[in-house]
Amino acid sequence: MSTRVLRLDYPPSLLSQPILNKLIKRHEITVDIRQAHITLEEGWLEVLTTGEEEMIERAIA
Repeated sequence: MSTRVLRLDYPPSLLSQPILNKLIKRHEITVDIRQAHITLEEGWLEVLTTGEEEMIERAIA
């Protein structure tokens, strides 16, 4: 198992999409939100991901 801290930046067009849910289901990783800032214009999340290294790499590709 590997862990990695990621920062996810969201453009306005994706703010209403279930991005984390898709990452978790498609790549079989655990995501722990560490920090977040979301407005109507932009958003970002800092998350700690845990899972197989290959799956984490696929999730961020």
